[in-house]
Amino acid sequence: MSRTQEKLDQYCEQLKEMGIEAAGFAADITNKNQLLQAFQRIHHTYGSIDVLEYSPHSGNMPVTSILDTTDESVIQAYNNLVLGAVNSARQVIPGMLERGSGALLFTTDLSAMNPSPIFGNVGIAMAGLRNYVLNLHDKLSPKGIYVGHLSISPLIRRGTNFDPDYVAEAWYNLYDQKTVNEETYPQGVMQHLN
Repeated sequence: MSRTQEKLDQYCEQLKEMGIEAAGFAADITNKNQLLQAFQRIHHTYGSIDVLEYSPHSGNMPVTSILDTTDESVIQAYNNLVLGAVNSARQVIPGMLERGSGALLFTTDLSAMNPSPIFGNVGIAMAGLRNYVLNLHDKLSPKGIYVGHLSISPLIRRGTNFDPDYVAEAWYNLYDQKTVNEETYPQGVMQHLN
């Protein structure tokens, strides 16, 4: 799911070339009606949803330092990063509870776990998203639903040690092993930040 159908179609074509069935569903996650309609189309196309991976991108909104953070900048970050997660999770949790299985995977940047004054508005929202994820884990884990959180470095760039493919591998390992519900990428980075 993404705002732009053309971008989704390109991803789907790449996946189809690799033998993976894929379909893209355009929606703005900050628009609840668009989001709900997209989930209806997904349910109509595939039936149940076994895994939800939610990676909000804060790059399309201004990041404010803590002293420049206003109520408007916090609300914009919160709407962009948290409400889409809540609305998305609510679309899949009932089915997962009914089946007693499933996975909810959420991505934040490191400001969710390590406050940084340069990420004032985004850090507030990311910490809120992390809180939501940890509470979901506490409630859903005993019911057979895995809830995972990966907090990643904002230095993601192709061709570096922070290549998106490495992040995807870290996510897959977290999901596949299901031994911990929260991790950072790169693993152990928090020791260097504290």
